[in-house]
Amino acid sequence: MMRTRPPRTALNRLSTFFVNHYRCTAVHTLLLKFVDLIRIRFGDLIRFLRTLSFATLEPENISGSHPAQVQNLVQGKWKESSKWSTIMDPLNGEPFIKVAEVDETEIQPFVESLSKCPKYGLHNPFHFPERYLSFGDISMKAAHMLSQPAVSDFFTRLIQRVCPKSYHQAFGEVFVTQKFFENFCGDQVRFLARSFAVPGNHLGQQSNGFRWPYGPVAIVTPFNFPLEIPVLQLMGALYMGNKPLLKVDSKVSIVMEQMLRLLHDCGLDLEDVDFINSDGKTMNKLLLEAKPQMTLFTGSSRVAEKLAVDLRGRIKLEDAGFDWKILGPDVQEVDYVAWVCDQDAYACTGQKCSAQSILFMHENWASTSLISSLKSLAERRKLEDLTVGPVLTLTTEAMLEHMKKLLEIPGSKLLFGGEPLENHTIPKIYGALKPTAVYVPLEEILKENNFGLVTREIFGPFQVITEYKQDQLSKVLDALERMQAHLTAAVVSNDPLFLQEVIGKSVNGTTYAGLRARTTGAPQNHWFGPAGDPRGAGIGTPEAIKLVWSCHREVIYDVGPLPRHWEIPPST
Repeated sequence: MMRTRPPRTALNRLSTFFVNHYRCTAVHTLLLKFVDLIRIRFGDLIRFLRTLSFATLEPENISGSHPAQVQNLVQGKWKESSKWSTIMDPLNGEPFIKVAEVDETEIQPFVESLSKCPKYGLHNPFHFPERYLSFGDISMKAAHMLSQPAVSDFFTRLIQRVCPKSYHQAFGEVFVTQKFFENFCGDQVRFLARSFAVPGNHLGQQSNGFRWPYGPVAIVTPFNFPLEIPVLQLMGALYMGNKPLLKVDSKVSIVMEQMLRLLHDCGLDLEDVDFINSDGKTMNKLLLEAKPQMTLFTGSSRVAEKLAVDLRGRIKLEDAGFDWKILGPDVQEVDYVAWVCDQDAYACTGQKCSAQSILFMHENWASTSLISSLKSLAERRKLEDLTVGPVLTLTTEAMLEHMKKLLEIPGSKLLFGGEPLENHTIPKIYGALKPTAVYVPLEEILKENNFGLVTREIFGPFQVITEYKQDQLSKVLDALERMQAHLTAAVVSNDPLFLQEVIGKSVNGTTYAGLRARTTGAPQNHWFGPAGDPRGAGIGTPEAIKLVWSCHREVIYDVGPLPRHWEIPPST
């Protein structure tokens, strides 16, 4: 057993030895400080090791010669599978993670685990309400753990290894997750299940509305936010009383595996969550056999639509977003607006579902330094600090081909970028493109044969920029109406009449308005999710949790008494 602190007797003897042999006051003081420093640093080391007691790896040590392993969790036990898939380091192509991927012959334990959970859930307002309090305690402990510099740095660096983004962007994900846990400490979990009562028609009758869990549920999340998205949705499901099966994209699932181990250290029961690594085909088969009461899917629109049919509508979606930003007629703070546009389009190498995909620029901005500032800001991004990095879902060739098609549209032009990154070791299965912007005239965008091409979401460092004149706002609004995805949007203006016009004639579920409006950077303190679709899912807030992870149940009490002298009435 490692001692919690260095042996005091040994330290005392050491200091006594020095004092007896060196009577010089200066040397005496220096040596005592040295001994104290040893004691402090050793104590720091012990605290560090205790803080990371959940961890089974060190992010910096993961390599081809020392690959990390990712296991599955089912029925309260961590398990491997008969098949290991290899994940390549997105920066150098080295096989550095082995994932125990479950195949179609191994899904039965997961099916059985979900089937054991009743439809009334693991807890509800009438059954095991103590669990609401338990999850308040778990959230408090998890928030405290993530507030520790050693823990937040661990997850930040681990995120960077599997989904390369700048330290600031990766840390932001950890920070939002930590604040989310803070928001649901103490009694806040049970407040999610707050009910209401309405007086009845007679004495003894009263109707009560309750938030009710679904019971067995599933969560499928993508690669681009390996910690924030799965944690916030997982905890929302647990808070409301559900038993979730969690699947995270295998490229990044190592992050959530480590987070689950932290949550177990914080008091989460091993059987409360199942965690699976598999390919899409296997997961689809599992969902069809297990028949979860509700599935939350975050990812591509194509997969979302298939699941909606396969699961017969028992699904909530937070799918792709071709997200727009409109710059209004009131030009001000050009440098700031340019910086926000750069962040929205190219932070995390553009791999955010909220990334700025198209910029509608009022003609008043054309005479400013906006475009030149955007170009300068984009060009300072570099692979060395991961302010630009590998694109994990598109190849370089695919992005350049899309750019080529856009440039064939009359009047279009390349504003900046449009070239592969240089001097890198990113494997060819991933993309490596300089931050890119293509100008396409508004009139051409609106043409039927161009609209689908221009509004295709490129999940990388790529945006379309266009310009509109004072009398063309209606055409911009027409373009917004024709778009299919309605996740985030920004209206950059402090003109209240302009804001009123655009917001009143658009639908995006998370819309930022005002001079400082952005499309990305959603924190934990407001709703984030699409609008205009009854399947739309939110994340992070009490409203989102209640909408996604619970349904309404009405209980009508009618206990009497009967009226005096009551008699059986005639048939009706």
